[in-house]
Amino acid sequence: MQSQDLITRIPSVMEDPGARSVAKVYSQAYLDTAGPDGVTSALEELGSFVDDVMAQNAEFDRMLRTQELSVEAKLQLLEKVVVPRSTPLFANFIRVVAHHDRLELLPLIRQLAVREVERRLGQRRVQVTSAVELSSETLESIRNSMATALSVQPILETQIDPSLLGGMKIRVGDTVYDGSLKTQVKQLRARLRERCLNEIQRGRDRFSHQDGN
Repeated sequence: MQSQDLITRIPSVMEDPGARSVAKVYSQAYLDTAGPDGVTSALEELGSFVDDVMAQNAEFDRMLRTQELSVEAKLQLLEKVVVPRSTPLFANFIRVVAHHDRLELLPLIRQLAVREVERRLGQRRVQVTSAVELSSETLESIRNSMATALSVQPILETQIDPSLLGGMKIRVGDTVYDGSLKTQVKQLRARLRERCLNEIQRGRDRFSHQDGN
């Protein structure tokens, strides 16, 4: 497939269903145009542009994102600064994004492209939050358990939250498995409160029954 085909793969995103949905269209089109053999290098080039060009050059980033510049002015800027240093694939891709005035979506497009590649490779992000740093043995055990449960290759993302007190929280997509001590204490308090309320109610019922006699 020629890189020029990318233009026909992007529908006229006039009806904007939301930034994420639009960015997903661009990310998938970019990967599909790169093809299986070119996905890795295409992803690296997109990531390098976002991290090394946009993130490291505040004024250039502002010029790409601002509504003060016309689409034509942005295209001219890209033709002068970016296109001569890019592969034909990326040059055509960024022209398309600029033509539709979606350059501000590039970081999100990159993020969704990474997630799409992971999905195609049978991988899944798993966020593990713990009160303290977990040992490599514990992380390997979590990885193996998640691989068995999800039938995918988990990519663990770890973070520390001392407020959990102990245990951990594991998030996979929109599903959260909460085994933290903080939540267990909260659940215990709720059960004790419910038990106390039930005891009080039973006491009231006994007194009411006695008064009725």
